[in-house]
Amino acid sequence: MDKRILFGGIAILVLIGLVAIFSTSNVGDRDLSANRMHGSISTTMGSSILGNPDAPITIIEFGDYQCHQCYNWFHNTKPAIFQNYVDTGKANFIFVDLAFLGSDSPKAAQASYCAEDQGKYWEYHDVLYVSQESQIDNGWASSERLKAFAFNLGLDMDLFNECLDSEKYSKRVQYNISEAKKHEVNGTPGFFIIGPDGQEQQIKGAQPYSVFKQIMDSMI
Repeated sequence: MDKRILFGGIAILVLIGLVAIFSTSNVGDRDLSANRMHGSISTTMGSSILGNPDAPITIIEFGDYQCHQCYNWFHNTKPAIFQNYVDTGKANFIFVDLAFLGSDSPKAAQASYCAEDQGKYWEYHDVLYVSQESQIDNGWASSERLKAFAFNLGLDMDLFNECLDSEKYSKRVQYNISEAKKHEVNGTPGFFIIGPDGQEQQIKGAQPYSVFKQIMDSMI
């Protein structure tokens, strides 16, 4: 075999390997080869699983931190779902970003993962929905305010600021947006309920507790 062909082939394989390494690191140090699937939906780049990972039902929310209907669902419907399904081990919950409503939306989503680096994802997630103001891009989710939320949670500000300013998780957020679009989630909040046999039921909008209850009870 011609040595030039041999070495050329090796060089190509090395290049392919490097591309694969960099492509996974660019979505926030998560390895896409260990893809986390719920039904047909990839939640690999979303939040950690809240509740029992082995629960028979998974609730996936596609949301935007500047979405007022997401705010309403967070305050009016989510508590009852958690009390009766997540806390009892019947369901678990995953949040996936559909950060599209304003220029501050992707930055807020990135900030949640910067908080996750320090073990405070869900605390930061809750702070964003508690602190949300009705107007989009009015400054409540600016970089300065996002950093103030982190400070109030007692995070290491050098680490958080470096993470947020570098846009470490920008491609992770974009991956989640693409996943939402792939499954035709065109507005927030959007939900998928995944049953024990992999069956999927989509819910559009901030529907009341009764809608979620009816679907989940039919799956158990």
